[in-house]
Amino acid sequence: MPELPEVETVRRGLQMVLPGQKILQVELFRPDLRVPFSPGMVDRLTGRRFTRVLRRSKYLIMETDGPDLILAHLGMTGTFLVRPLSNVAPHKHTHLRLVLDAGNELIYHDPRRFGLILLVPQQEVAQHPLLAALGPEPLLDDFTPEYLASQLMRRKGPIKPALMDASLVVGVGNIYASEVLFRACIHPATPACHCVDHAATLVQHTRDVLREAIASGGSTLRDYATSEGSPGYFQHHFAVYGKAGKPCEMCQTRIEKMVQCGRASFFCPSCQSIKVKNSRTKKR
Repeated sequence: MPELPEVETVRRGLQMVLPGQKILQVELFRPDLRVPFSPGMVDRLTGRRFTRVLRRSKYLIMETDGPDLILAHLGMTGTFLVRPLSNVAPHKHTHLRLVLDAGNELIYHDPRRFGLILLVPQQEVAQHPLLAALGPEPLLDDFTPEYLASQLMRRKGPIKPALMDASLVVGVGNIYASEVLFRACIHPATPACHCVDHAATLVQHTRDVLREAIASGGSTLRDYATSEGSPGYFQHHFAVYGKAGKPCEMCQTRIEKMVQCGRASFFCPSCQSIKVKNSRTKKR
């Protein structure tokens, strides 16, 4: 599933081309994705102009000059693509098409249909149920070592699922949590409350990993593509993710894999020396 760097890369691509463009036509090729499209979406969007494209966690927020904005999530296989206007029949996995006045079109393509696209009144977006309970953005100033330490001291569970908890901090998904913990030399099964003294290190490496991933256009493992249709390249810089059995780039110890909360965690048992005691985490 696309994580923060992938969604931020898409946001930046859309922000470069959408603001100022008028929506001339809205076409929906099915009634729903993960959830139904918002009632009256065609009429509510037609004739409006995009003003800016924002991101909150893994959600895209496309503001318009009207009362509504588009709140979108890419799910596992969703892609927004801006391309020259075409009269070619839509692909079977294309579910939304916006014809724009600059001679191009914005399409949403999603084979598995786990994404969502909703219209939300602009004044209500911060209180929307999908956004209201989210934690701070990891690249903004309110994600501080002091904040993270105060959150970790309350948590006895493993540090990796804690970093992936969007109520603690948004956007640190499975891939990037593994990479952050490798750089911080912290074993993924270490109790979060044992990592309080390492909060500053975790904040810094979280920011570093996410910024590097954004600079690389995100990570493409299977379906992800930018709004121009290009893949990301950060997967070529993974230190541990997906490398079970391969030598660690730092010490040559074999990378190991464990399962935490149903997700695969990758780590170097030698480099990640801040380890858990009496772990119940199962290896496979």
